[in-house]
Amino acid sequence: MKISIIVPAFNEERLLGESLAQIKSAASAFAQRGWDFELIVCDNNSTDRTAEIARAAGATIVFEPVNQNARARNSGAAAATGDWLIFVDADSHPNARLFAEVAGQISSGRCLAGGVTVRMDEKHLIAGFATWLWNCASRMGRLLAGSFIFCETAAFRKIGGFSNELFAAEELELSRRLRKLARETNRKIVILHHHPLISSARKMRLYTIRDHLKLLVCILFDRRALTRRESCTLWYDGRR
Repeated sequence: MKISIIVPAFNEERLLGESLAQIKSAASAFAQRGWDFELIVCDNNSTDRTAEIARAAGATIVFEPVNQNARARNSGAAAATGDWLIFVDADSHPNARLFAEVAGQISSGRCLAGGVTVRMDEKHLIAGFATWLWNCASRMGRLLAGSFIFCETAAFRKIGGFSNELFAAEELELSRRLRKLARETNRKIVILHHHPLISSARKMRLYTIRDHLKLLVCILFDRRALTRRESCTLWYDGRR
């Protein structure tokens, strides 16, 4: 068994080094099973030291010139040689217990794909409540958080990967297609929750509540906003 861990990264020089160190440490869970793994970082047209930091960590570097989360993940997956893919955001920290739980699901033979609940790395009242709401929705609806997704490579390629039409919420659209495939193949989508993914709360520091509400209202009243890069500034304006 071989696992491909894919990290999309756009101007992530501040957080990438620590995240890659955490990911490599967590991957010891695969080594204990005798599994191989590869670490792929997709440099999504960064203008900082992102590629240099990834290279120093021993990662394979893939370059994606179009600044878009979906394309970055798809480009990383296209270069992957593993039986399973794990997508981890550059500001997130999985641990070995989470990876061991993923390995258990893979070994069961019944799982097609999965995600995990999330916990912020800083205490923030509004972010904490929003995260709690998301975790509930994720577990009830089997919705995959983009910060951590694992999927059988063959299944990912069969459904065509992430939609290149979307600049945000592409993981939700992927979740829908994966659930459909899981039903057709009598397999399951799981949301792990015993060992939550630690993710950065930096968006709460970098953007105001008004910024978040403005984006939410924009999406609610015009779903096409997700297909326009200029409408999804919280992901693409370069603030880090």
